[in-house]
Amino acid sequence: MLQSLSIRDFIIVDQLDLEFSSGFTTLTGETGAGKSILIDALSLALGARGEGAVTRAGAEKADITAVLNGFAIQDSKLNSFAIQDSKLNSFELTKNWLQDNELPIDDEIILRRVIYADGRSRAFINGTAASVGQLKELGEMLVDIYSQNAHHSLLKLATQRQILDAFAGQTALAKQVASQFKTWQELNAQLQAYEQNAAAFANELAELRDKTRELTALNFTADYWVELQAEHARLSNGAALLQGVEASCAQLRDAEINVQDLLASAQIQLQHLTGFDAALNEPLETINSAMILVDEASRSLNRYLQKAELDPARLAVVDSEMQNIHNTARKYRLRVDDLPTDLASCQARMAELAGFAADGALQKNVQLAQDAYQISAQSLSQARATFAATLSQQISQHMQTLSLAGGQFSVALNPQTPSANGLELVEFLVAGHAGVAPRPLNKVASGGELSRISLALHVTTSAQNTVPTMIFDEVDVGIGGGVAEVVGQLLANLGKQNQVLVITHLPQVAAQATQHLQVRKTQANGQTLSHISALNTAERVEEIARMLGGLQITDTTRNHAKEMLKI
Repeated sequence: MLQSLSIRDFIIVDQLDLEFSSGFTTLTGETGAGKSILIDALSLALGARGEGAVTRAGAEKADITAVLNGFAIQDSKLNSFAIQDSKLNSFELTKNWLQDNELPIDDEIILRRVIYADGRSRAFINGTAASVGQLKELGEMLVDIYSQNAHHSLLKLATQRQILDAFAGQTALAKQVASQFKTWQELNAQLQAYEQNAAAFANELAELRDKTRELTALNFTADYWVELQAEHARLSNGAALLQGVEASCAQLRDAEINVQDLLASAQIQLQHLTGFDAALNEPLETINSAMILVDEASRSLNRYLQKAELDPARLAVVDSEMQNIHNTARKYRLRVDDLPTDLASCQARMAELAGFAADGALQKNVQLAQDAYQISAQSLSQARATFAATLSQQISQHMQTLSLAGGQFSVALNPQTPSANGLELVEFLVAGHAGVAPRPLNKVASGGELSRISLALHVTTSAQNTVPTMIFDEVDVGIGGGVAEVVGQLLANLGKQNQVLVITHLPQVAAQATQHLQVRKTQANGQTLSHISALNTAERVEEIARMLGGLQITDTTRNHAKEMLKI
């Protein structure tokens, strides 16, 4: 659950620190006071894409930190933390995700986003630098944000299908069906291509066999190529090597004036002089060591000369091998270093082509893939049929309490040719009142009806929702009167299973929250600033009264507010 949110220098917020409780929290305030700022800031902390300037005027950066408890949900009645069974999978996924991404695992999850005035952005998870993508991926496991226009996504058939599959607990199976369909189609495309191009594939296989035979005959490896080049360099420069080594031997010991004789002369002179000054012992020792090293170098060079030989025949062999390698690489338009990789690719392609023709192996694989898809798709169809009836019944019941008396909601499963989405097309149908046949949701639902149906779906499917925190940004637009009170009750019930934060203009909704936050604007030093604070009981009465009666708050509206708050 969301425990706290810290905002620094964000739009018109200079400094804000909020603590959140479990259950149902509402956020209210006058129009334009900045209620959406909280959602915008939290969205950025959860990895949303930043759009436009978000730093407060005159500030270098905006700094937002959200602290969440990713592994427990606070039970407000017991004032303790207890893991709910329906959320357990989410917590395990969160821990596994942190571990897989090599990020610290703690009792708390700290998501931080820093956005500089020049547009640069940095992200942190539990104090460790992370990408914005990682922030978004983790945030989606912990918080769902529903904007006031989010219910319009219900008009998309893909969304309707996903809602039903999630309600049925078959999201994983639906992904498996999509994956199996893709495998089936890919194999089928290979089979069709092979059948249509059998002659071309046979020619390709023959060419690959010739090429593979030629490349294999080279017996080429990277190490062998390095050794061959080194040997070629040595044999090609044999005369220069012998001449240079002989000259070096002469300079060290055999020439009329050589290094060894010069060092010996210096050695004799210093040996006489050390009797007069002991400080000469150190250079004398150095000369003694130099004489030993010169002698060793001379012996080593002589051994090299004894073993070295000019072998024109071997040079011709090496030249021929290198030329053959270069010619082969040039023939197939390859770099010499790429010969082993190309050989492996040819062998893999040969195995693939051979597999196509091996006793109908490809056709068998296509059938196996199709059978696997059909089994999974039929299992998904059965689950959809079972839970479509349950979902239809529960949403229809909620509609009766949301001023849609006599209305009916149903989930249609229309058979279709096999696809990545299964064997049927999922479509939500609705009838706004009795005596009307249900029709597709995107053709009959008004804005207010769509908003109410959306809320009914959220409440009904909340038990299957593994995300512990749900935030609603004015999703109750277009609702009023007694319906608003029912919406408040539904959200309050939802808050018993999830942490729910609702931004609302409706006093009937706000009055049923367990925590009430208020947004207000102030003027300071020529700047407009937004503040959010938690309200006590007396302050809640004033705020609910304001929402009921506007700027002129009377004792009547205060009494009405107390009645709504049941105090």
